[in-house]
Amino acid sequence: MALEKELETYDRELQALLANEGEGKFVLIQDAKVVDVFGTYEDAIKAGYAQFGLSTPFLVKQLQSVEQIHSITRHVTFPCHT
Repeated sequence: MALEKELETYDRELQALLANEGEGKFVLIQDAKVVDVFGTYEDAIKAGYAQFGLSTPFLVKQLQSVEQIHSITRHVTFPCHT
């Protein structure tokens, strides 16, 4: 799975990050390491590309105590013709 180590690191470090940094900030994670925490998504993503380039995967994720679930549905309001 893509970014599996990074997501595991986020889950493992979340409570400590929330306690130290607070909710709403953005964490930059590469492999199993928390690289840094930023006030905006843009700052975090710029730092990630500056440090790791385009070929090394990294994760930027907002610190949230409750993960928001987004549901996307597709409603077809016209008959499908085959």
